[in-house]
Amino acid sequence: MRALGLRLVRVEDQVRRDPAPSRWHYRWQRLMLTPSFRIALRLGLPVAAVAAVAAIWFAQEGNRAMLARHWQELRATVQQRPEFQVTGMQVSGASPALVAAVTAALRVGFPVSSWDLDLGAMQDTVAALSAVRDVRVGVGANGILEVVIAERRPVALWRHGEALRLIDEDGVMTGMIESRSDRADLPLIAGDGARGHIDEALALFAAAAPIASRLRGLVRMGERRWDMILDRDQRILLPENAPVPALERVLAWQAAEQILDRDVVAVDMRDAGRPTLRLSPTAMTILTNTRQTGGGL
Repeated sequence: MRALGLRLVRVEDQVRRDPAPSRWHYRWQRLMLTPSFRIALRLGLPVAAVAAVAAIWFAQEGNRAMLARHWQELRATVQQRPEFQVTGMQVSGASPALVAAVTAALRVGFPVSSWDLDLGAMQDTVAALSAVRDVRVGVGANGILEVVIAERRPVALWRHGEALRLIDEDGVMTGMIESRSDRADLPLIAGDGARGHIDEALALFAAAAPIASRLRGLVRMGERRWDMILDRDQRILLPENAPVPALERVLAWQAAEQILDRDVVAVDMRDAGRPTLRLSPTAMTILTNTRQTGGGL
């Protein structure tokens, strides 16, 4: 038995143990060698745990209400601080009438927190006023709401029906007046399509400077051309194309022969090759009688 026992021990000693890990242990070691897995294990698990706790806490309606209440109180405390208070409004670059219109359009009650002001919406509101070309709205360092306006300046009056409207150099209406005498300094245009050709009208008014004292206005005829109206009901009928050179020819004619000082109803320049004078009935009668008696002009 001893011999047998000794033999058995020796056989067991000769059995070699397998040093390789188990399959699951091997997979775990491979995962631990992966950087992304180690990061996820070290950071992901704590974050997931915190998120789970937060989700359980927020699932309670009372907790949510309490958090919302504390947030509103904190927000109100910050917004009502003196450095965020807007105490007044200053409108610059505008006429008194436009300042009043801007104040009425914005309707801001002061004092108010700057957090409660929608500056973009306020700027759009002011920009929508017809007399405003451009505007910038902001809160100044002194707690004043600053509205800086580039106002449209009227350059002419447009008679549309019975109404008199102020228009700027782009043909945009900037306001209305009751009487022509309210803005006697501005030239007058009328007729369908007149507002859309304000640049041409301004050029004609500039060219008519030698007879400015007699000038009453321009009328757009058939949406195609202009008639210049003078006192004594005289008209200068201008062509559709190149009206300014045609007017300059009439003014040169006036300087040489004073045709507009005579008993002339209209000077027709619609045909550039054949200018025509239209005489008054009295002048036509005198001219007819003179021709019948053989007299000269």
